[in-house]
Amino acid sequence: MFVVDVRENRLVQVIGNTGDRVQVRRPGGGLEWEVPPDVLRLASREERNEAGLRPYQTGCERCAELEAARRLAASGDDLRVSRNATAEALTHWVMEHCLRKDKGTS
Repeated sequence: MFVVDVRENRLVQVIGNTGDRVQVRRPGGGLEWEVPPDVLRLASREERNEAGLRPYQTGCERCAELEAARRLAASGDDLRVSRNATAEALTHWVMEHCLRKDKGTS
């Protein structure tokens, strides 16, 4: 899954998590580092295309709803709520767009 670290507007790949941090790396590999989830947003189709990454299914209303909820939660003071909103958006993206496409069912 590809996201943008908004602090540096850098496209990164999510590879896991440890505690309250998300493990990321540059697309295609390299050294890993950890970031707080509230500095991440889902990469847009255009951002992934510019980086040469396979676009996911477009026009998903649920993705837009979850990203809006994630941004709202990230602007608040409750880190737990922000983490949960990020996890929900990322889980939807993986389950509905990545896994289905890989299995040829979307």
